[in-house]
Amino acid sequence: MLIDKFADYLNKEKNYSSHTVTAYRRDLLSFSDFLEDQVLGTDPGAISYAEIRGWIVHLVNTGLGNRSVNRKLSSLNAYYRYLMKIGEVGVNPLSKHRALKTDKKVEVPFSEKEMNKAFELLPDAVDFEGSRDRLIVEMFYATGMRRAELTDLRIHDIDRANGLLKVRGKRNKERLLPLLPFLEETLVTYLKFRDDVEVSASKDYLFLRSNGLPVYDNLVYRIINEYFARVSVKVKRSPHILRHTFATHMLNNGADLNSVKELLGHSSLASTQVYTHNSLAELKKQYGSHPRNK
Repeated sequence: MLIDKFADYLNKEKNYSSHTVTAYRRDLLSFSDFLEDQVLGTDPGAISYAEIRGWIVHLVNTGLGNRSVNRKLSSLNAYYRYLMKIGEVGVNPLSKHRALKTDKKVEVPFSEKEMNKAFELLPDAVDFEGSRDRLIVEMFYATGMRRAELTDLRIHDIDRANGLLKVRGKRNKERLLPLLPFLEETLVTYLKFRDDVEVSASKDYLFLRSNGLPVYDNLVYRIINEYFARVSVKVKRSPHILRHTFATHMLNNGADLNSVKELLGHSSLASTQVYTHNSLAELKKQYGSHPRNK
């Protein structure tokens, strides 16, 4: 099956994460299901933009937002570029497609006050789950790492001698992050409780559940949402918002953009610049003390 070959190509040659490959497969299977429902052939070489436009209309009619539709079309476009590369098709029907318009996405970070309140509510590290949950929140805020990067952390990624954490980002690109003293303290406590957990075959994963299996994405999301729902009225309370909070607070407190870029694992500065709008808002507030503003 060509979709399977494409997924294998993304995994082995492009070094995409398993989460990304799964998302691509899901989008392509969605398109294939649509073609079958419409009693259309699924031969990629016989598909024109007319069929793709019909899929777009179908997705919009089901209530899917333009941003999500664009992501699915991006997956399909990448698939056709791959098919052209291996000679399966001669034309990419999406070559002249223009993405649907979307509203600019604004991520609102937690304030420093909200972060302090959250840390006050976090459980003391007196048992396994309490120490783990506290470490997860502190890890996100201290490093700005992605959720997938956190769940993929292994015991051997910790270099306490040099105060470093090794993180595997997108396309398995590795970077080193500083292990701050307050984070190391919580880490040491958690590891003591973790030693008492009967671990599974995946014993090298850092973050575990009480049954010894690795934590998973939805569990990590629930942990973050649970604590921050008690200190913030913001609609979004996810690990990604903590990543955004890390970047914003770093910039607000004097970090330069390039340093934040390296810490976040961005490949280009443009990706990091989306975090500067909150910092600019903070700078504008500071101008209230300017002599000419009185």
